[in-house]
Amino acid sequence: MESFTNLFNVVLYQPLFNVLVMIYRYLPGHDFGMAVILLTVLIRLALYFPTLQALKSQKILSELQPKIKEIQERFKNDKEKQAKETMALYQKERINPFGGCLPLLIQLPILFAIYQVFWKGFQPETMNLVYSFLPRPEQINPMFLGVVNMATPSLILAILAGVVQFFQAWHQNKFGSSALKPKGKRSDHFSGMLQKQMLYFFPIFTVFILFKLPSAVGLYWLATSLFSILQQHLVFSKGYGTNKSQKS
Repeated sequence: MESFTNLFNVVLYQPLFNVLVMIYRYLPGHDFGMAVILLTVLIRLALYFPTLQALKSQKILSELQPKIKEIQERFKNDKEKQAKETMALYQKERINPFGGCLPLLIQLPILFAIYQVFWKGFQPETMNLVYSFLPRPEQINPMFLGVVNMATPSLILAILAGVVQFFQAWHQNKFGSSALKPKGKRSDHFSGMLQKQMLYFFPIFTVFILFKLPSAVGLYWLATSLFSILQQHLVFSKGYGTNKSQKS
């Protein structure tokens, strides 16, 4: 367990910590909140293409739902044949049904590392983690625009993060996975109800979690959600990833 912790610190925590210190050191005005936003943008750019590919796969999967339901109806008494035909459809369309999970799996350890960066703060002992080739700032002022202390919780930022996450989920449901409306089946109605509950639950849960954490985490969450909305708009609204078979 100790070796895993050391690997996590070396591969994720310390590099992110140093990038944040470097941004703060060279950013005009040395605004810590702006440094957090720039760090978020850099992380999202690094994950841009995996996330974009996952969104494209999600869009195509949504467009394939009528064909998948047709297979399920045709082979409803033969689960093995149903699975084979569904996989054949995935192979024909050249998509991975689990591809949408990859960005989430990548982002989770990054989120934990970011949480550690902001939670541990910039005490003298943590400043010893600054790489030797980087100039170490004499002190770090944790203020954002001279108003919000990034080292302490902020209810306003937590609420903003929850609102933006709600809009992100609504946008994704509208143009992505929920593009197809329920067709009257009981399972479809149950799925729709569950989706609506999740739409409201996760933003509320986000506010509940973030208002207890350093507001830097809330600002990171807010900036990440805004970036995700832009990517979703690019894919779902501009026609990226449109299923080729539906064009023919």
